[in-house]
Amino acid sequence: MERMIKVEYKNKVIREFPENTTLLEIANSFQNEFNFPILVAKVDNVVEELAYKITKKCEIDFYDRSSVLGHTVYSHGVHFLLIVAVKKVLGNEAEVIIQHSIDKGVYCEIVGKEINKEIIRKIEDEMQKIVKQDYNFVKMSVSRKDAMSFFKRKKQLDKVEVFKYISNTYINLYRLDEYYDYFFSEMPYSTSVLDEFKLIYIKDNGFVLSYPSIYHPKDTEDYSHHKLLFDAFLDYTNMGKTVGISNVADLNKIISIGEYNDVIQLAEANYNSQLAKVADMIYNKMGKVKIVLLAGPSSSGKTTTARKLSVYLKARGFKTHSISTDDYFVNRVDTPKKPNGEYDFESIKAVDIDLFNKHLLKLLDGDKVELPEFNFVVGKREYNGKTLQLGDSDIVIIEGLHALNPDLTLAIDDVNKFKIYISPLTQLNIDNHNRIHTSDTRRLRRIIRDNKYRGRSAADTLRLWKNILEGEEEYVFPYQNEADIIINSALIYEIGVLKVYAEPLLFSVNEDDEVYPEAIRLINFLRNFLPIPSDDVPKASVLREFIGGSSFH
Repeated sequence: MERMIKVEYKNKVIREFPENTTLLEIANSFQNEFNFPILVAKVDNVVEELAYKITKKCEIDFYDRSSVLGHTVYSHGVHFLLIVAVKKVLGNEAEVIIQHSIDKGVYCEIVGKEINKEIIRKIEDEMQKIVKQDYNFVKMSVSRKDAMSFFKRKKQLDKVEVFKYISNTYINLYRLDEYYDYFFSEMPYSTSVLDEFKLIYIKDNGFVLSYPSIYHPKDTEDYSHHKLLFDAFLDYTNMGKTVGISNVADLNKIISIGEYNDVIQLAEANYNSQLAKVADMIYNKMGKVKIVLLAGPSSSGKTTTARKLSVYLKARGFKTHSISTDDYFVNRVDTPKKPNGEYDFESIKAVDIDLFNKHLLKLLDGDKVELPEFNFVVGKREYNGKTLQLGDSDIVIIEGLHALNPDLTLAIDDVNKFKIYISPLTQLNIDNHNRIHTSDTRRLRRIIRDNKYRGRSAADTLRLWKNILEGEEEYVFPYQNEADIIINSALIYEIGVLKVYAEPLLFSVNEDDEVYPEAIRLINFLRNFLPIPSDDVPKASVLREFIGGSSFH
């Protein structure tokens, strides 16, 4: 007699399925509840691919590409699809390098073959063909030693070098058609679910692979080229080449022989040179720029950057002052609310824009202004005699979530403003096909800082992250093109340092916590890095804002 297994779906629906039924078969029973194909599942709070077979009573939840987990699986599936299509069109000597996120896609390059618009169109057509052929993604566990031998024969030395620093006896590889690869993520069941993507040729051997985002999961948005952002990534790549670091294995090799101090010094010098450039640009507009606006997503290092920039400006003869937009919050009773009734402190409507602009205009006219101070305990603005008056060489630095939103400084002429966008634009990747997400760098920074300075656990921060991303999507990213310059606060060595602090915190997340799978993903991600002690990190480093010991605190 066939043994039946009880399955609880979303903590509300209980059904029975025969033992060894795949998650794919179970997913078919619930597909009508989703707008897009189910891609992956959680079984008893553990992420599993749809080929997984149930053998005992369990709780299951499913995810499509409109979810964070499903989107990750979709994106990695499309990446492998691209790699296979390139091989089929250009031959095995062509190698795809998946570089970094850009706009709503991922910037990629092909080495070993010259490309143009026509070739990119052929590759996209081949991808569509593979989708229609409904190939399965096949997962297999192989010994690390065998995997290294296989990729060495294929001359994919980037993967061979990565495996040198992984202690696992076995690793997971994936097969698509006749091609094998290593991916740091779960994969979809079949190519047939990868029905939305675009390839856009940029220049030389570079192009952008775009696909639906979490916020626009239905279709692929048109790519919009952001030159400042693109150039910031390019500068980071060139800096890495200076010290011979193009992926994690290169960094690990330097760490393994204890010669990482030179890398730290170069990374810090690169970051400082960006601040010097900003100070020079403002100096060259002497007498015009009176307000510096600094914005960026969470854990970009805005606080340290604002304080260090102040030092560079002072060295060029300016006198600097800081104004916090938080002090211009409307009184609590007037704060806008979210649909669920909670206060929406991230909305620009939470700021008294009229008063803010009125004060800025007075300052630009040389008037003395009494600045408010927001009392967060009672939820009201207060005036405690704090005044400000600007002289000829005085500059105000305003750092905050909405700093680049034109509505925040609507009354101020653009000639009086200098706008900076900051983000840790991570260009260092694990290997040619596994990139490091900028959001992961920021997440690790935030976990450490929240624990050290705000008493939050790693689980607390991970639970907050979805709301943080939604706020950034609405209030930060749409205005990055307003910037006069982009500062990249990523440090090529930093994840080795962050590993030392973040790893123990991530292990504190309980197995039954909803964010446990995310904690495990980050733990596994950090295993690709050798640790770097923080002793050699300069006290003035932006990294100190998160790990502690900053000379700016």
